[in-house]
Amino acid sequence: MTRPGRDRLRELLDAVLDEGNRTLGEMADGAYASPYHFSRMLSREAGEAPVAMRRRVMLERAAWQIRRGATVTDAAWAAGYESVEGFSRAFTRAFGHPPSAAAADSGASHWLPAANGIHFHPPMHLWVHTQEQAMNPVTEQLVHHDLDDTRDLIELAKGLAGEEWSKPRLPANTVTSWEGPEESIADVLEHHVFTKEIWLASIEGLDAPSRDGAPTAASLLERHDAVAPRWLAAVRDIDRRGAWNDRLVDALCDPPESFVLSSVIAHVLTYAAHRRQLARHLLRAAGVRTDDGDPIMWLRRQLGETDTEIDAEGGTT
Repeated sequence: MTRPGRDRLRELLDAVLDEGNRTLGEMADGAYASPYHFSRMLSREAGEAPVAMRRRVMLERAAWQIRRGATVTDAAWAAGYESVEGFSRAFTRAFGHPPSAAAADSGASHWLPAANGIHFHPPMHLWVHTQEQAMNPVTEQLVHHDLDDTRDLIELAKGLAGEEWSKPRLPANTVTSWEGPEESIADVLEHHVFTKEIWLASIEGLDAPSRDGAPTAASLLERHDAVAPRWLAAVRDIDRRGAWNDRLVDALCDPPESFVLSSVIAHVLTYAAHRRQLARHLLRAAGVRTDDGDPIMWLRRQLGETDTEIDAEGGTT
């Protein structure tokens, strides 16, 4: 029976933020609940799964610490990451810039988008911002899944020999009529990454990006890691400004064309999904085992729906 005056949500949140709780099971024990009921109660009351909330709030705290003079290494350890590299990737995906850039941006907010308005408030408290509106969760998940899945595929491709990476497997295959043939694993993944690079150049008013005609998987991964946080930040900015129906005049086209921003994002996500599955088909033909690329399974890993330890990537093991 609930005690009079008892704040059950506060107890659940305290269990999420307890420094010693690194797994869903440990969080649930701290709240005197089973992992299933703990996850169910917090998701119902706060609209966010426990592991996802802890990961986000710890990254918010890390951003605040770095902006107050902490080193990236110290912030990574304090956030529970086992490697600075893993922390840096998670931070960059979340904020749209690496942690090293946070120190120079001391006036920026350390909050990440959250529909429930629950954020880190120093020194180790929570702040509930009641007026906050986060991006539509479907859009957020589609964009995040695309970026994470792309990285996974390129990592798999790094294990291929050079000839397997560039070997034509689908003669005369084209995904779009204006982008040329995509016959190899290298072609498909390079076109996939370049799509975001060229559209970001248009959105940000930059010159057309340079393009490596024969990238290695390693060099393509560097390009992806550079463009991914910028792409996420751009989509979030469009959503924050309610600019989905704004028009972009793309001067990189000859002659210049105008595009509705929502159609640009839909275009990128549509062909991204196709190319990722096409890359899976080609990787399997090259003898590489891959998963199905199912966003349901990806989201389950992100939300930590099993009683597993949060790993160095901010995911689960």
